[in-house]
Amino acid sequence: MVLVIDVGNTETTIGIFESEKLSQRWSISTLIYRTADEWAVIIRTLFEMSNFSFSEIEGVVISSVVPTVDSYLSTAFIKHFSLTPFFVVPGIKTGINILYDNPSEVGADRVVDAVAVTNLYELPSLVIDFGTATTFDIIDAQKNYLGGVICPGLGISAEALFTRTAKLPKVQIVKPKKIIGKTTTSSIQSGLYYGYLSLVEGIVKRIRNEFGEFKTIIATGGMSLLIAKDLPYINYIDEDLTLKGLYIIYDKNRD
Repeated sequence: MVLVIDVGNTETTIGIFESEKLSQRWSISTLIYRTADEWAVIIRTLFEMSNFSFSEIEGVVISSVVPTVDSYLSTAFIKHFSLTPFFVVPGIKTGINILYDNPSEVGADRVVDAVAVTNLYELPSLVIDFGTATTFDIIDAQKNYLGGVICPGLGISAEALFTRTAKLPKVQIVKPKKIIGKTTTSSIQSGLYYGYLSLVEGIVKRIRNEFGEFKTIIATGGMSLLIAKDLPYINYIDEDLTLKGLYIIYDKNRD
């Protein structure tokens, strides 16, 4: 079994692969000052709750966009589980060419998503990851990662509206029945949902104008199920794309 961990700004997603199949998935909050001992307790508890034995884990692979967490996680595995985790960092084997001006600037999660798409879907591909930030990543038919777009995620946009206005309430992010709101709450929900939908549509249109057509457009990330269903050009919604990419990277770097 292989343990894969994706440390995001808001959530950390943990998965177990058995014979190339994702057999278990958990999500916990990302806390930057969670100690190594706390990480060990959480991981051990998740395993016990789901009747998994950590002794069967042959390796751990981690992608992280929160550097503060990395040392705590690494210490947790070395100290409590006698395993040295493998981190997705520049220089590892990925099977793709990163054509960023400075390849080391590309976030680990974006690299992992690109690896997953290259191995699992038709190219060229556009990956839209609806996370804390929403990212758009382009991979061409020759397995070149060309770059993309980063913009604030839907959750950040909602939080900014709530914290920077005196009278507007914090609302649940849902799809309203009509675009014209009849209450302050429904008006905010309409602006957030349909405004963000239009943002994504506009960016995708401009990317297509510059790059051309894609064989595959994939949505992933925590908000993908909410937003992507109203974007007809999206071919697939794959919530586990990053976890799958982590396993593929681990497999490429077993030596």
